[in-house]
Amino acid sequence: MIDRKGKRRDIHLKGSGRTPFSRGGDGKAVLGPVLREFLIGEAMHSLGVPTTRALAASLTGEMVWREGGKPGAVLARVASSHLRVGTFQFFAARGETDRLRQLADYAIARHFPDPKGADDRYLQLLSRVSEAQARLVAQWVNVGFVHGVMNTDNVAISGETIDYGPCAFIDVYDPKAVFSSIDRNGRYAYGNQPNIAQWNLARFAESLLDLIDPDDSDAAIAKATEALNHFPHHYQAEWLKGVRAKLGLMKDLPDDLDLANDLLALMAESRADFTQTFRSLSDVARGSDAAFRDRFLNLSAIDLWLGRYGERSVEEDIPADARAAAMDRVNPIYIPRNHKVEEALEAAERGEMAPFDRLLAAITSPFEGREDLEAYAQPAPDDFGPYTTYCGT
Repeated sequence: MIDRKGKRRDIHLKGSGRTPFSRGGDGKAVLGPVLREFLIGEAMHSLGVPTTRALAASLTGEMVWREGGKPGAVLARVASSHLRVGTFQFFAARGETDRLRQLADYAIARHFPDPKGADDRYLQLLSRVSEAQARLVAQWVNVGFVHGVMNTDNVAISGETIDYGPCAFIDVYDPKAVFSSIDRNGRYAYGNQPNIAQWNLARFAESLLDLIDPDDSDAAIAKATEALNHFPHHYQAEWLKGVRAKLGLMKDLPDDLDLANDLLALMAESRADFTQTFRSLSDVARGSDAAFRDRFLNLSAIDLWLGRYGERSVEEDIPADARAAAMDRVNPIYIPRNHKVEEALEAAERGEMAPFDRLLAAITSPFEGREDLEAYAQPAPDDFGPYTTYCGT
């Protein structure tokens, strides 16, 4: 469909039944995972992260069996497109080069029209998709999001987040954080997401080799490898740009990477809450560091860091209130805290939508504090325990 701004969008029904690609599954969904995707998609949109979104979540009226009977549901999902790395792999694996070329030309025209018709357009497509993924994953990391199942079928070439299955947000900062029930070895851990993104892009590059250079496979591999080798640089640049904004820094100075990484190391040591710690930096900008310091165990180390941060901050010609206000616009108060998500979904399965509605109100205005939503800014209580999420469809 064409939206009101003239942009083409795809609408997809998730959970509506079997397709040729269901691999023996029933293709159906239950209410909890459908509402999870609705919630997390809206949260990501409100945080400024490119994402698919939900038009509607609808009960089907039938019982779907997932470790017991659960109410069936369907999600109407909207995306810039549903073209994924896996879409290209499908035709490449079948050796259908003409159809692969048709798909690639369509993708270029729809998402990256600049190289349309150019001799190296397929190599440019690889580079554009790589850059889009670098931006996207950097944004994930900067809001504490863990996708949970970053296979090639969940990599949209448009650069949108797609498929909120076993996803979660971190509370304490932990690069090794894993929430997905299927991720037993940390492949999709919070801190490993950039590496997996590059791995997925390598699979995308493999599917395009016959298009990049049909006559010389070695040359095609060399060109694709060179394009892929730029990914770490693009990712670090995008991540650091986001971290600078979270720290209230506008200039690009050489020591900023160390400043950011040293803060994260201290957060990991103290198991500091990721979202609250960055939000409390606004108080530091306003002249009060008590709430920020209270999140750390090693006070001498964090005081040394605060000294470096203060010296770095004076190199910015920005009034303190303006800096703090800018930080408040990028460091959220509310994220979909895992315990609140579970509370909302469990209530919804009982037919009680009030917890869902309150959580939705918080996460769709994530930067604006409200006294009646204070509980939604708090990390999980100690008795919540380890958190595990499931695909559910």
